[in-house]
Amino acid sequence: MLGPTLAERLGYPPDAKLLIINCDDLGSSRSANVAAYDALRQGLATSASLMVPCPWARDAAAQYRGDDVGVHLTLNSEWERYRWGPVTHSPSLLDGDGGFPRTVPDTWDHADLEEVRRECRAQVERAILWGFDVSHLDSHMGTLQLRADFFDVYLELAIDFGLPLRMAGASGERRVGFPYRQLAAAEGVVFSDHLVHTTGVGSRRDVERALFDLRPGVTEIYFHPAVDTDELRASHPDWAGRVEDHAMLCHDPSFADLADRTGATLIGFRELRDLQRAGA
Repeated sequence: MLGPTLAERLGYPPDAKLLIINCDDLGSSRSANVAAYDALRQGLATSASLMVPCPWARDAAAQYRGDDVGVHLTLNSEWERYRWGPVTHSPSLLDGDGGFPRTVPDTWDHADLEEVRRECRAQVERAILWGFDVSHLDSHMGTLQLRADFFDVYLELAIDFGLPLRMAGASGERRVGFPYRQLAAAEGVVFSDHLVHTTGVGSRRDVERALFDLRPGVTEIYFHPAVDTDELRASHPDWAGRVEDHAMLCHDPSFADLADRTGATLIGFRELRDLQRAGA
């Protein structure tokens, strides 16, 4: 006999549609900080994810007011002209340009797992030291989610800190070759039922389609909001999509109406974290 659904465990009816709207890349730029907090406080967002190693992470901490913020565990620095590196200065996590590797395969090929473990733990601990009431963990570019040995680090941190995880859908398990959802559930780690994977930043059509097809249970959709600045345009080739994400979350009544018409209840990751810690 199947146990209660995640919605039921959270105190909702079994057919309830629950929606987490997350802002990725908090701390990556001043533009992202302004937009993410605007989306959390005035817009539709219910949570955000902090990139601790980035130069503007400390600014994000200075603006923090108890918002629902998790840690966007970061092992890559993908941009050509804007770089960041490990807070632990671990040599296997650096490329020849002095920052994290630009691609996920490069990280997988060269990173020492003990240095990965130490770096990710340091990122969570630094966020806590800065005063964040960390609500969840997710992984920048999916580096920790998509390979079994890296996933072990991801899961270990979720257990040790009592935090829910962003988790890809069950359909991806065949592609990557290990049952990540089953492994996490066996350890009492909480994660959403569904994750909306978009084709890129500013993917309005993907998001709208996902809202039209929203299923019962907990669904996470993530955005990358930023306000338009010269620095954003110079550092992020996908800057226009980030500006569009901010507009969708804060200034677009048609998108807000679409979200409302789904019948979904907006929740944050804190509800999942409280459930996980109560179970522990």
